[in-house]
Amino acid sequence: MVFNMIWTSTLETLYMVFFSAIFSMVIGFPIGILLVVTKEGNILERPTLNKILEVCINTLRSFPFIILMICVFPLSRIIVGTTIGVNAAIVPLSISAAPFVARMVEGALNEIDKGLIEASSSMGASNFTIIFKVMIPETLPHLIHGLTVTVISLIGYSAMAGTIGAGGLGDLAIRFGYQRFKTDIMIYSVIVIIVLVQLIQSFGNYLVYRVKKNR
Repeated sequence: MVFNMIWTSTLETLYMVFFSAIFSMVIGFPIGILLVVTKEGNILERPTLNKILEVCINTLRSFPFIILMICVFPLSRIIVGTTIGVNAAIVPLSISAAPFVARMVEGALNEIDKGLIEASSSMGASNFTIIFKVMIPETLPHLIHGLTVTVISLIGYSAMAGTIGAGGLGDLAIRFGYQRFKTDIMIYSVIVIIVLVQLIQSFGNYLVYRVKKNR
């Protein structure tokens, strides 16, 4: 009985985190690139657009996740037809993580030597080529590390989402472990979350190692 509950909740957590990570990267990755290339003196200099993106990202990042999740309830209802459950939680999870992905990408790309970009531009490389053939490959280890941290953060967010009926390990720990005073279920839930974090971090470290080794 307990094993089945833990297993089901673990699968729900993995489901939420997997799709939230994908959607947050789809949203945040291009925004992070735009934050870099539209800065003054860069290849697609657009100061006004850059400032707008900065304000939007800083605004989203300032929202505590629980408050953001409540604010996004109407959008979740429009997209998935409900505000409760794992599918509904994916919407606020993706929106909350997207600004962090954007900042992570921005930070990684800002580490690139400007001389490398200037050299590529002087050789006639297009902006598209500079971004996807020079900038991203050059910072790939940093990007993988940042995305690993994002996925781990999403595990924590998914646990918080359980406080308002999102499902997963957080929901199990609160509804059964805390509210029904079943300490063993709460402990098992925490242990599984710790194991998931360790596995994801180890896998991320391995990918970074392989990328650096194959350069």
